[in-house]
Amino acid sequence: MTVIQFQNSSDTQRSQTNLPHLGLVCITFSKQVRFRTMTRTRYLQLSHVERESGLREIYQHNLQRLHDALGFCEANKIRLYRITCALFPLSDMEDEIGAHILEEMQPQLSEIGKKSLILGIRMVLHPDQYVVLSSDSPEVVQTSIKILERHARTLDLLGLPRSPWSLMNIHGGKSQRSEQLVKVISELPETVKSRLTFENDEYAYSAEEILAVCQRSGVPMVFDAHHHICHENLDSYNHPSVASMFYAARETWKNPDWQLVHISNGEEAFNDRKHSELIIAMPDVYHQAPWIEVEAKKKEEAIAHLRSWWLEGEG
Repeated sequence: MTVIQFQNSSDTQRSQTNLPHLGLVCITFSKQVRFRTMTRTRYLQLSHVERESGLREIYQHNLQRLHDALGFCEANKIRLYRITCALFPLSDMEDEIGAHILEEMQPQLSEIGKKSLILGIRMVLHPDQYVVLSSDSPEVVQTSIKILERHARTLDLLGLPRSPWSLMNIHGGKSQRSEQLVKVISELPETVKSRLTFENDEYAYSAEEILAVCQRSGVPMVFDAHHHICHENLDSYNHPSVASMFYAARETWKNPDWQLVHISNGEEAFNDRKHSELIIAMPDVYHQAPWIEVEAKKKEEAIAHLRSWWLEGEG
């Protein structure tokens, strides 16, 4: 693995009074933020009327929970929130029942989006693993694009900007398909591409590989330090390549102050891919990260714990 060297220039330094914002992922460990869903199998068993009433009830419930999630973040001084990709389940079905319901709910969605912007809470989204833009199946690629368009429409209805501030973050997908990936990205609709980011993973796309895709396609890279150490079989978050990839990823962001990174720890060992309950190890370079999503099982408790030992005394 080539280590990319970057100088510590003054404009990449985070001052001690400008601490990283730690982000909550989807739900709380407590039962304060929970969402409802419906399976596709169950949905297909229902009549048209039952589908409409069932989805409308779930969407109203989940929209209220999204409002509550913003309130929770405000109360706990959390300024980054990852929206669940299942916020409005089955809204991309061919019958378009869910899509029509969301259009009707636009005024309510817009109020939620306004609230997030007023509170300064950044809302982002991570579509599920079924989005594979690098697939060798045209049908899978088209389905993936359709899913991204549906998520982009939801962000539009929320009134969130078409920019990486309100990003949709995905993985590279099928390995050794960088050319295909770059080509598909170039043909994406503006509503999707303007928000799209890519993240390195443990298996298919190393940090260097996804960085190259991001550089060629003009989309930002979300660097995940734990995925990186797992992929490269490293024994420390302070391996030189972690910092160099962090700085390299920053260069893909037109606004470096929007750079987002991920952190998780291994559950049973340092290189364990399964997430731990809390975060007990961090890369030193992450003190310079503006925004950090905390991917740990205990959610808000992990954020509080991380603040207590990692950010304590930094301000």
